[in-house]
Amino acid sequence: MANYNYYSDYLIIGSGIIGLTIAYALKEKIPTASINIIEKEDDVAQHSSGRNSGVLHSGFYYSEHSLKAKFTKDGNRLMQEYCAKHNLKINKCGKVVVAKNKKDHKALLELEKRGKANQIEVTLIDDVQLKKIEPNAKTYQHALFSPTTASIDPIEICQAIKRDLLSKGVNFFFNNAYFKRQNEDNVIITNKNLSFCSKKIINCAGLYADKVAADFGHSQHYTIIPFKGIYLKYSKSDMPIKMNIYPVPNLKNPFLGVHYTITADKTIKIGPTAIPAFWRENYQGFKNFNFKELRVILLNEILLFIFNSFNFRSLVFEEVKKYNRFYFISLAKKLVHKIDGRGFDHWSTPGIRAQLMDTRTRELVQDFVVESDATSVHILNAVSPAFTCSFAFSRWVVDNYIVIE
Repeated sequence: MANYNYYSDYLIIGSGIIGLTIAYALKEKIPTASINIIEKEDDVAQHSSGRNSGVLHSGFYYSEHSLKAKFTKDGNRLMQEYCAKHNLKINKCGKVVVAKNKKDHKALLELEKRGKANQIEVTLIDDVQLKKIEPNAKTYQHALFSPTTASIDPIEICQAIKRDLLSKGVNFFFNNAYFKRQNEDNVIITNKNLSFCSKKIINCAGLYADKVAADFGHSQHYTIIPFKGIYLKYSKSDMPIKMNIYPVPNLKNPFLGVHYTITADKTIKIGPTAIPAFWRENYQGFKNFNFKELRVILLNEILLFIFNSFNFRSLVFEEVKKYNRFYFISLAKKLVHKIDGRGFDHWSTPGIRAQLMDTRTRELVQDFVVESDATSVHILNAVSPAFTCSFAFSRWVVDNYIVIE
């Protein structure tokens, strides 16, 4: 066995919501387990988790028996319980999904069907019922009402879990990025030249999970395609809507369309975009520019454009138009009777969706993907609604891939 600086029963790479909740689930399962977490940033939740919309979804979007359906329903409950236990902010605002036309209405009925099949609390309501619960929303014939949809503060939750883990003896090593695996040993080296050894390494590296997994012989048929999400925030003092309002999504891709969200602190925002990014941390301008990533991702996106996989061309054209603030606001206006678009006057902090693509089919993977061997576990696809799912998903990962009884 090679020399190393630190040893633990479990080593977690990444301290986003999935890395944090896997550590939390491990401590629930084995309180005496020693756990080290390495994180390339100076604190938890600096990427997708901390830039999350904050919506706790209910689970009716997802096909029956999918992992997303199961974990969203259970995860919503567990997250709300965690917020109550720790006195964390939660806005139990609920949500309606509205239709624009006959085609949307057909898809709305499919969402109701999925919700019922997954035993999610959803109700198909008519225009009169909609007016009572959300007077400003407009729809074609029916809307779908989800009372368990809520909003939380993602950073507040991640910080609370970090405090919990620290109190239970979990060690965090910030500003230590995964650099490489050392030979065939279960030892990894960080960019600070620290070495960590453990019985089992758990890869929760988000945007770089596929790269880390490749060092362990996994992720042979997958790569991350990043998509940038931005919201516009409403700055006026009035509250023109009472709850989250969503359009019927295109069920063939994982994006939910421009919608209204009321945050945990009662801020209204519209969005997000789903703009293809050119490198993995392509948040703003040329910050964090990475030429090697640009070359690989751009090649993949060119191929997606040429072969028009999952209607990528129309997605690109539609998303690029959303850089025009007035066009972006016009999409949101279609969901309501009246709103002052001038109130949406500043952009939120951008986030990047770490979307996994199957390189064999050039299709986006819509469900969770986990690969493992005797000494490592790799969370390759944990995209929206992964924050909602996190507690339930992490318990499942621990029971099925880490501590197998």
